[in-house]
Amino acid sequence: MRPARAADTARLVALAALDSAPPPRGEYLIAETEAQIVAALPLGGGRPIADPFRRTAALVQMLELRADQLRAGSRVVAGPRPTEGLRALLRRLQPHTS
Repeated sequence: MRPARAADTARLVALAALDSAPPPRGEYLIAETEAQIVAALPLGGGRPIADPFRRTAALVQMLELRADQLRAGSRVVAGPRPTEGLRALLRRLQPHTS
């Protein structure tokens, strides 16, 4: 998964044609598999484009998640935050000092 570059334009146009979508405009995030662009999501909004002959639903979901993070201003993807239950368990496992 990465931002599309100018060099990806022809492959994005081909993917859009394969998906019966209009030619892409603007900035896109793309998902590649085996050096092939199989899914793309416009950062400015709009529907994703994807290879209809591959399983891409999970890739599109990941692209949407990353696009949301970028829109929120987050450039770094952090791991999941611990839940309160996990925090309580970690506190119980920590050695007590007296």
